[in-house]
Amino acid sequence: MTEQLATTTVAARPRATASPLGPVALTTLLFGAFLPMLSFFIINVALPAIGSDLRATSGELQLVVGSYGIANATLLVVGGRLGDGFGRKRLFLIGLTGFTVMSLICAIAPTIGVLLAARVVQGAAAAAMTPQVLASITSLLTGEHRARAMAMFGVAGGAAAALGQILGGILVEANVFGLGWRAVFLVNVPVGILAVAAAIRLLPETKADRANRVDLVGAALLALTLVLVLLPLTEGRPLGWPLWTWLCLAATIPSVAVLGLHQHRAEQSGQAPLIPPTVLRLRAMRIGLLLAVAFFTTFGGFMFVFALATQGEAHMSPLEGGLSLLPMAVGFLITSIYGPRLQQRYGAGLILRGWIIQAVGYAVLALVALTLWPDVNPWKLAVPMLIAGFGSGLVMVPLMGVVVSQVPPAQAGLGSGILLTSQQTCLALGAATVGTAYLALAGTSWGQGGALAAVALAITAVSLLMTPVTHQLRSRSSGVGG
Repeated sequence: MTEQLATTTVAARPRATASPLGPVALTTLLFGAFLPMLSFFIINVALPAIGSDLRATSGELQLVVGSYGIANATLLVVGGRLGDGFGRKRLFLIGLTGFTVMSLICAIAPTIGVLLAARVVQGAAAAAMTPQVLASITSLLTGEHRARAMAMFGVAGGAAAALGQILGGILVEANVFGLGWRAVFLVNVPVGILAVAAAIRLLPETKADRANRVDLVGAALLALTLVLVLLPLTEGRPLGWPLWTWLCLAATIPSVAVLGLHQHRAEQSGQAPLIPPTVLRLRAMRIGLLLAVAFFTTFGGFMFVFALATQGEAHMSPLEGGLSLLPMAVGFLITSIYGPRLQQRYGAGLILRGWIIQAVGYAVLALVALTLWPDVNPWKLAVPMLIAGFGSGLVMVPLMGVVVSQVPPAQAGLGSGILLTSQQTCLALGAATVGTAYLALAGTSWGQGGALAAVALAITAVSLLMTPVTHQLRSRSSGVGG
């Protein structure tokens, strides 16, 4: 997550005696990747129940997703650099403890305002925790042990994204002890407590040889920019697009300009900016960022609207809505497990194949929505969801590894940090942008089925547009089969 990954030391322990993480310690560490991603996706299927119970508007429900993602995105690199300086185990424990406590507060939130505030802090806690996973793996493990752990990191993220809404549907439908939607947050608490106890006992402390100063000004400017986009997009439609929404959107232009100027000046003065312009000037990074923005914006938006559509006009229960995603989860899990092996063979060509398969899946889903809606169920949606899930996994799982492998080693840590930041940013903005478009169409003669089909066709178009872009990245891969 940071440029210092390649030069780390194990605190109070000579470099030569550093030993690989044991299975339990590595599993504990990987919860830092699994829980934050799970928390992002598990909430989608519970949104209708949250809206009914807390009397939340559609815009507020979008913020339940978006506020978490924005807080997480703006602080990911900051969390990585704090871990470099103060100790990665220490930051991991702080983040995991905060995440667990905020999960409990979300579970008992009496109002939508309390829930939104807790989601912001929960996202910030996740940003303190997640960067320490990659940094610790890189500093503690080498060779085959590191490669296996990095593959497991990808599996953890893919499994969380795929299984989140299924688990959410089961928990909401089961209504254990009358908890309803609150169980999707409460499930994190016992897991978090066990992980904290295991981390205290099993994880060694590591620090960077030289830690950079934290770019708090850059983080604040990035947060401001994202809020200026997110808030009007989520609240504008239900409020009738008042003047302040347009002023906020217009203000994003000078906000981006000030952020870019600050990053340039910080780098020129020898400081460590949040988003280094020199890394963004690398061709592979620019292509990778374009692919990441396209994928995570559409994927985050689709997950949000699919939950609303299946529990709306289709009259599915939360469990049925979650089970409709089971084929997609199967596709994700298959690619998460076999993705690293396929990546060695095909390189960026694997991503190219993924875009094409994903396009086919979403096109078939649009056809189903247009011809059968609202008479749909998990079985009728199974084929397009399986195809889309398999294609999405082929794009998501290898994306970071393929892009970072084409970046100079000295900048690989920064590159991965920027890609993870864009991932969280776009997942949140996807719920705002795609979600707003869907809600606007669903309120017209299109209905929810037509709106879902429009979203699916839009993702199909984006997927096809990304194939020539991916081919440019592919052509720069050396020794890759295609």
